[in-house]
Formats: sequence, C-alpha cells, structure tokens
Amino acid sequence: MTGVVNIAIFGATGSIGQNTLDVIARHPGRFAVFALAAHRNVSVLKQQCLQFSPRYAALADEHAAAQLRDELRTAGCKTEVLAGMAALNELAAHPDVHSVMAAIVGAAGLGSTLAAARAGKRILLANKESLVMSGQLFLNAVREGNAQLLPIDSEHNAIFQCMPDPRVASGSESGNRLAGIKRLVLTASGGPFLRTAAADLADITPEQACAHPRWIMGRKISVDSATLMNKGLELIEASLLFSMPPAQIDVLIHPQSIVHSLVEYVDGSMLAQLSNPDMRTPIAFALGWPSRIDAGVEFLDLARLSRLEFESPDEVRFPCLRLARQAAACGRSAPAALNAANEAAVAAFLDGQLRFTEIAAVIDAVLQAHTVLPLDSLDAVIKVDAWAREHAMHVMREAGKVS
Repeated sequence: MTGVVNIAIFGATGSIGQNTLDVIARHPGRFAVFALAAHRNVSVLKQQCLQFSPRYAALADEHAAAQLRDELRTAGCKTEVLAGMAALNELAAHPDVHSVMAAIVGAAGLGSTLAAARAGKRILLANKESLVMSGQLFLNAVREGNAQLLPIDSEHNAIFQCMPDPRVASGSESGNRLAGIKRLVLTASGGPFLRTAAADLADITPEQACAHPRWIMGRKISVDSATLMNKGLELIEASLLFSMPPAQIDVLIHPQSIVHSLVEYVDGSMLAQLSNPDMRTPIAFALGWPSRIDAGVEFLDLARLSRLEFESPDEVRFPCLRLARQAAACGRSAPAALNAANEAAVAAFLDGQLRFTEIAAVIDAVLQAHTVLPLDSLDAVIKVDAWAREHAMHVMREAGKVS
C-alpha cells in the first residue's frame, strides 16, 4: 500500500484505541486518522478529535453524539459527528478507509467488523468476540470481500509472526501441514489470582479482579483475564484464525508476559515471539505489515529478566478455560452461546450481583441447555446471542442473584 493510510478506529477511547493513536502519532505522514468511534465517552473522544482532526467521529449513544457535536463546534473543530450503530457500519465500509482497528469490546463490535470485511478492508482485529461469535461466517466474509485480517491480540499476533508464511499457514489445515506446524501454544499471565487459594476465590471483588498485574485493560476484559475466560476465547479465536483443531492448541501460564505465544513444528523446533508486555508492539506490527515500524516500546533486556517461568493452567480452579475448550470442540453456535453467557455473567459480577466463582457456573448452565446449531447468517448469530443472554439471566434469577 502506497501513500497515506487512512485508519478508522472503533473503540477509540479504550486502551487499544488510545495505544493505536500513540503509534500513529509517531509516524506523521504515513497514517491519517479518518474516523474515530466509541460508545459514549465524550470527553476522551473530544480530545482525540482536537488532536487528530478526523473527518468523522461516531458515538453509538445518540445523546452523547449530540453533546460531542456541540462541544466540537464550540471548539472550532470541523470533524463531522455521527450517531448510532448504523453509522459505525457505514464508516467501516467507507471507500476512503484503508484499515479498520476493530477494538469495540464484546458483541457490540460484530456489525462494524463484518461491514469492514465485506468491504475488503485491512482489519486489525482486537475484538476477538466478533470472530468467536460468528466463526466461519466472519471468515467467509473476509474471503469473499478480499479483506486482510491481522490479529491484534498479543498471542495471535505472536503466532502470526512465528508462522513461516502466514498467508499460506493460516489458509487451511492442509496449509498447516505443508508448513510443518504441529501445535500452537498460547501463553497467559495467569491473572491476579494465580496464587490465590481456591477457598478465597468466592470473595473476590470486582476491584480486585480488575487489577491486572501486567496489562492495563478495560473492566470486562480484566475480569475475563482473571477467570482465564479471555484465554479460552483466544483458544477459539486461534483455532479459527489458523485453521487448527482445538486439540492442537495448548495454554501455558507465563507470569512474566514476555513470551507471547509459540508455534511448535514437526521437526521439534519451537518459535516464540518475545517483547515487553505493551500492546503497542502488536498494534505497530499490524499497522505497518509487512514492514516493521517503531512502536515506542522499551526494548527487552534479557539479562535483567534473568528467568522466564511456565506452568500448566489449573482448569479445576479456573473452569472457564475448560468450558471454552468444550465450546471450541463443539463449534458452530457453541462459542457464540459461551461468549454471550460470559458477557451476561461478568456484567452481573461487576454490578456486585454475582460472586466471582459463580461466573463459570452460569456459563456452564447455559452451555448445557444450548442446542448447538449451524450459523449461516448474521441473524442466526444474533438469535443465539440473545437466547444465551436471556438464559443466563434466567439462571441468575432462579438462583436469586438478579431481579
């Protein structure tokens, strides 16, 4: 791609969005911020618009959009403000957009990510839920739209970097065999409760769950990291992205968060990608690919690190990882049901209505009640998502957790 690359950032006010803007600011003349989109964080989006002067800004919340429109007009900023989810879809497919950073958290990001795929954009995928929910439907849209899909999650980005030729190795199971790939290994920090006694997990508070030892993230993904559900969703995502059966994807706890994932080959070799735990590294890799660009990240000092530790995850203490693996093995609509049940349970936990250890129990109940179905349309995905959320609420109401 030559000339200035126009970027649309969805989830601009979150940690991924802000890190993306940090990298872009380091490369004036190479990237231009064409559009910024968020849910309803007016104050942060306003400052971003004043700094980067995008042609468009969009907020899903219409009241917030009206407020932003007034404040930007007063400040003399010419950014046009749009409102509603339909506006996000339109911006994702806008003919002047080259790359879309898909970083809206949860199921809310599915529509705009699919729109970008169908419009043939380069998609920098930080919203794993879009792929987990829609599975092959999403990958078909990428292929049919002739889009490019580059993973932003540090683990999947690491795997992408360790592939001999990602364009071949991620294409099919036969591609993996030709590349000699035997196994993928995702690493996990273990979250804030890696050494917490099992008997104490029930009393974990939302504030404790959101205090991640290595990464600065939003509240929902922080809880997912604490339960290891985030790693379970990443296992599903890796299976889809790299056409690997779930049985050939393993997880290792690695508290230092320096090795971001590994690819094992049939000759006994293992390739790993190492870097400091800073999301600007995978973001810069995807923005510049196939070139490498400065990310503003501190370089590794391996002598100072001295040692790197690895251990197997405890799926008894952290059953969400086991549940995600089961959903991955079932395929079809099971991952979508898992994701929706998790979002509902995590929201209840963050509201103080559910105990930390009850998140997995709610998800388990939903999966047991779910009839696995094929997902051949966006409507089918939405129906499974809605059913799983409602059934999760039913399970919590029956247990007296929510009204």
